[in-house]
Amino acid sequence: MTLTWLQILRLGLVQLCLGAVVVLTTSTLNRLMVVELALPAVLPGMLVAFHYGVQLTRPNWGLLSDRGGTRTRFILGGMAVLALGGFLAALGVVLFPAGFLTGLSVSVIAYALIGLGVGASGTSLLALLATATAPGRRAAAAMITWLMMIGGIAVTAGTVGHFLEPYSPALLLRIVGVVTLGAVAVTALAIAGIERRVTARSGPGDSMPFMQALGEIWGERQARNFTLFVFLSMTAYFMQELILEPYAGLVFGFTPGESTALGGPQHGGAFLGMLVTGIAVSALRIGSLRAWVTGGCLGSALALVALAVLGQTGLPLLVPAVAALGFFNGIFAVAAIGAMMALAGEGRDRREGTRMGLWGAAQAVAAGFGGLAGAALADALRRLLPAPEAFGTVFLIEAGLFLAAALMAVRILGGIRMRRDAALVPGG
Repeated sequence: MTLTWLQILRLGLVQLCLGAVVVLTTSTLNRLMVVELALPAVLPGMLVAFHYGVQLTRPNWGLLSDRGGTRTRFILGGMAVLALGGFLAALGVVLFPAGFLTGLSVSVIAYALIGLGVGASGTSLLALLATATAPGRRAAAAMITWLMMIGGIAVTAGTVGHFLEPYSPALLLRIVGVVTLGAVAVTALAIAGIERRVTARSGPGDSMPFMQALGEIWGERQARNFTLFVFLSMTAYFMQELILEPYAGLVFGFTPGESTALGGPQHGGAFLGMLVTGIAVSALRIGSLRAWVTGGCLGSALALVALAVLGQTGLPLLVPAVAALGFFNGIFAVAAIGAMMALAGEGRDRREGTRMGLWGAAQAVAAGFGGLAGAALADALRRLLPAPEAFGTVFLIEAGLFLAAALMAVRILGGIRMRRDAALVPGG
């Protein structure tokens, strides 16, 4: 048996919980460190980069879940570790005023747990989806779970921002405790009994040593170029992640709750962009994947230019600009996922899993590097320039990276045929 649509939706709830816990570290806790505690933005940037670095263990978790006979325990166990890390990360923020080293020590442990939890739970979940989903439903399953994750991020960011007013350390711990415990409980209910009712299939090439397969794929020009595109575009995608809320607080005077609530329109816009792209490409067959990837990159660049300009003019349009950035980021993300799926089967022996793993590793490295680079640049420029100019310069650099990614997309995605694009059609 393979996964039913209801079971796919239940697994999507696990992705929703992953997004709900992780967004706390990249939005609320990041803002509190930089604005309320006056810590350098590079500190949360390094912590988030550290948790992305820990996620390079994803291949190991995938191998363990393959050999362990059941992926459910890794999905649920990883979520429990992630929840513990999320709560400890909030505790670290609360402890910083009492002692920097104490807060830093707790935070380092917390972000290590977050990286391990996301790696164990997320990788095992994707492995279960890949091996237990009927071939005709895999693209739709990937899109459903991705959108549910974005939905979890958007709802959590908006809800936490609302309940965090007025801010206090005790209130922060209570809210984070509810979110993390809720994530574990929902995951346990969502995953219960699914794996026992399906038959998981091993993919081709399982006997080949991992490093040998990876070396062969890196030797393929198309796979190598797309890896570089993923790294460049995802670096641009994540550069603003750790500076957007401090920007709102320092330049526009947003309160902690107001800046946290920015995640609502941002991720809501991303959700809408993903839906528009998925429907246009899959159902209506409007445009090619290359056109949508390029359009998403160009639109994201324009939105970042708007963010930089708003800081100079003081116009009260930050929320619409952030929503526009999310919308074009969503277009780019879904189109890039579609291109990734279309290219995964290209090359020798159709090693889809290994290629997806390579591109996933490139994304993890870019996410950590991009967030850290954005925070470090903002810190350095704020020593030389007023806050609006400093943050605006970082946004313009990010826009430039998106423009470079758009040029790369035009060159390397031209060979994707519409018959491969059609693989995005649910059930096709």
